[in-house]
Amino acid sequence: MAGSFTLGLYLGKIYFGKYKLEPCFSSNTDMVLLCDVYHRLEEKFVDKTKIDSQKMIYGAAAGMVKSIGDPYTVFFTPKETKHFEEDVKGSFEGVGMEIGIKKNQLQVIAPLEGTPAQKAGLRAGDKILEINGTSTSDLTIDQAADLIRGPKGTEVELTIFRKDWEKPKKIRIVRDVIKIPSLKLEIKDVKGEKIAYIKIYQFSERTGEDFSKVADKILKSSAKKIILDLRNNPGGYLVVSQQIAGWFLKKGEIVVIEDFGGKKKQKIYRSNGPSVFVNYPVVVLINNGSASASEILAGALRDNRNVKLIGEISFGKGSVQELIEGLKNNSSLKVTVARWLTPKGNCINEKGLKPDIEVKMTEKDYEEGKDPQLEKALEIIKKL
Repeated sequence: MAGSFTLGLYLGKIYFGKYKLEPCFSSNTDMVLLCDVYHRLEEKFVDKTKIDSQKMIYGAAAGMVKSIGDPYTVFFTPKETKHFEEDVKGSFEGVGMEIGIKKNQLQVIAPLEGTPAQKAGLRAGDKILEINGTSTSDLTIDQAADLIRGPKGTEVELTIFRKDWEKPKKIRIVRDVIKIPSLKLEIKDVKGEKIAYIKIYQFSERTGEDFSKVADKILKSSAKKIILDLRNNPGGYLVVSQQIAGWFLKKGEIVVIEDFGGKKKQKIYRSNGPSVFVNYPVVVLINNGSASASEILAGALRDNRNVKLIGEISFGKGSVQELIEGLKNNSSLKVTVARWLTPKGNCINEKGLKPDIEVKMTEKDYEEGKDPQLEKALEIIKKL
């Protein structure tokens, strides 16, 4: 190996391969262990062709970050950074589902509307045991996503376990270009009374504008009650969730609190109006696939207006990530910097939101196309 890649101390600066490691190493002598291990491998390992300095740097960085134990704090290699940026923009090819880690198990947060994942029958809460035969037990969320995504027309095989199944099943899914709708509106007639049913699939860049159009239709209709369906909504942009909350809350009411664990003052996000539905009776549907921004909206409506949540406990994705870009070779670090609290100060993360009225969906319900959760919502809203 070339001399520029060797470990050493020179004029007070520590080098790991060709990379200068300061100031963290100079302030923490225990971290010199990392350099020492690299040096021993370089010196002793039998096959020098397998020593890839850059790959070892990425592995060391990823391992250090993973040791924190937070599934949403992740080191990205340059390739992974590119994929993450594509996902944020919403332009990618794959199967179309949000995944997460809960109790150390990779699982489906929600299959997205109209995507191959949904059409293949995947559901919120499904445990993903293997991806193309590779165990997920030691994968980060982003590593798993990298294995699942792929070009349109190619196939991925997932080994899935669902709590009602006796044993895991292999599900093959053909990837496609993922285009996710924003929301939809139905004006339902329930025994002569008009009720607006709004299904929000995700909080994307266009959801706020789409909601404005839907709101205009509701205001021009005879519907005076609203069912807000946030089931299988994995989240999206906070600002969009805040914007939609403004239609239902008085101006100035708290939507969510960003808590930094005492490192700095809490940041409070408030409703900016227009508050046109503030006097409309509302109920909200949630399930295990309701996460992040959808939990924020549901929590804001319950805490401020005592709106009833119907369905199943939400996923519990209540943390805030910051992407630190511009690291070596365009690598990056996604790090959890805060947690979301509902207006009353309740932590969402890992706990989720417990529904006021619990209604579960059974295998038979799915097979027969029944929706007892929506039926309950219609029953409750009718009485309000």
